[in-house]
Amino acid sequence: MLIIGERINASNRLVAEAIVARNEGYIIELAKAQTDAGADFIDVNVGTGNQSQQAQMASMEWAVEVVQAATNKPLAIDSDFPGVIEAAMQKYKGEEVMINSVNAEAEKLETIGPLIAGRPVRLVALAMGAEGIPRGVDERLAACKAIMNQLTRFDIKEEQVYFDPLVLPVSVDSGQASITLKTIERIKVKYPQAKTVVGLSNISYGLPSRKLVNRTFLVMAAHAGLDAAILDPLDARTMSLIKAADVLTEKDPQCRRYIRAHRKGVLVT
Repeated sequence: MLIIGERINASNRLVAEAIVARNEGYIIELAKAQTDAGADFIDVNVGTGNQSQQAQMASMEWAVEVVQAATNKPLAIDSDFPGVIEAAMQKYKGEEVMINSVNAEAEKLETIGPLIAGRPVRLVALAMGAEGIPRGVDERLAACKAIMNQLTRFDIKEEQVYFDPLVLPVSVDSGQASITLKTIERIKVKYPQAKTVVGLSNISYGLPSRKLVNRTFLVMAAHAGLDAAILDPLDARTMSLIKAADVLTEKDPQCRRYIRAHRKGVLVT
């Protein structure tokens, strides 16, 4: 499973303060810690919720330069605004990168599509449109279809796309876990070359002992066909579960990564 480190996100107060203050040391520490913990990509989200788009563009340009200087891992450029993503891509060094995210809104796809056309970019695509998050599986699959129809116009291949089936808190609707899992299964059948990704911590929002819920859902999602997760790689128990799940879902041939992790002493039982 591909791990996207979530900790450089301005929804966290300390991260937001570091971004506004241009505190390089704090951001560098987060990037290095996630790299050392085994993240494959480092997510960078600078949206504090009270900045203009211009301010977010400047913050993203700064953050991309700081994080890329701190790690050799590729970045996941995370923003709701195409202009912020475009600003990040202009600063980005290297070919391997992930953009997080687009949805079925035609305007957003028309902006992001040409930006990544012909490049080996991985694209997170949310299974929703302008109307918001669909409640059912069929509606989410319809959004995926609309997204793929648009992306093929820009020669963006199915294997570049990471569909996010959307995770909503079970504290609000206990049926949401089942809907997400069924959506993952349907996506894997309909688009076998595409990948799936979730923001793991959303599932437990509003509950006590959130990590227990997150870890349980992660294992269930792995069985359903999940390919990637946005999560905290510093959670050693969750990372250990991922290594075990990769063995059991045939994503770790000959169990090599699992055995290597055991020999390094990083597995937590």
